[in-house]
Amino acid sequence: MSLPRRPLGTTGLQISTVGFGAWAAGGGGWAFSWGPQEDLDSIAAMRRAVEHGVNWIDTAAVYGLGQSERVVGRFLREMTEAERPLVFTKGGLIWDETRPMASAERVLRPASIRRECEASLRRLGVERIDLYQFHWPDQTGTPVEDSWDEMGRLINEGKVRFGGVSNFDIPLLERCEARQHVASLQPPYSLIRPEAADELIPWCRAHGVGVICYSPMQAGLLTDRFSLERAATLHPDDWRRRSEEFQPPRLQRNLALRDRLRPIAARHGTTTAAVAIAWVLATPGVSGAIVGARSAAQVDGWIHGGELVLGKDEIEGLRE
Repeated sequence: MSLPRRPLGTTGLQISTVGFGAWAAGGGGWAFSWGPQEDLDSIAAMRRAVEHGVNWIDTAAVYGLGQSERVVGRFLREMTEAERPLVFTKGGLIWDETRPMASAERVLRPASIRRECEASLRRLGVERIDLYQFHWPDQTGTPVEDSWDEMGRLINEGKVRFGGVSNFDIPLLERCEARQHVASLQPPYSLIRPEAADELIPWCRAHGVGVICYSPMQAGLLTDRFSLERAATLHPDDWRRRSEEFQPPRLQRNLALRDRLRPIAARHGTTTAAVAIAWVLATPGVSGAIVGARSAAQVDGWIHGGELVLGKDEIEGLRE
């Protein structure tokens, strides 16, 4: 399978329409875990995604408190240089090793950014990170200009190829852009959370900022297999147990929306997950969508979304 590719903003990178999200590869035992996960299953899922044409992996230092990056690094070592996908990771969330179930602190102090970047390089086993992103806005009072200047220094030193941000709003993007171009933004975007299409994605499109959306399937809600019964049996470690989207009455509303995807999926001979992803990719300005998987079989369930073209009536009908 050969997935379509799109430019990531003005970077010159051509990325597959879907990228592999390695959040679940972090395993269990931390605040935003998806539950226990076998490393070999994560590696098999990454391998299947790359075989299908995915050419980038998105991870973060905080996923599994470093574990996801270690697993991605192990996968990269199994591949030749020519086979390797691009590696995108994120920093700016600092955790307490003695309290793994506590929420991480959002820190973008320059010295902290540098330490995190260097730790990510070691865990991933690479000399340069293709896209390094600030995971969340700072909560320590650090001016974003100071943080973004440090990103520029990491780029100039060759430790980072391109710098991006995640979960930033337009005012923060404008402040960063005034110092140095922002390569990409990573916002949440799905049929359940469509707000990014109102102003955020159009701003990025107008300024040459690539957009890689996370949670296009809304953490599994927009897949064929999710149900009320499945929600009730999520692992005690699974962060979704605490999410409002997975609790009544939102859960029932979200599953009703998922059911609206079924006839469209049937017409195209595909899955509801693929339709949800294709809808995200149909938005002008979107470069790609980050999609996670815990097994190779799960990759097979959504990969078609990366090449599926929905009709205009289908896109507008779902939006309404």
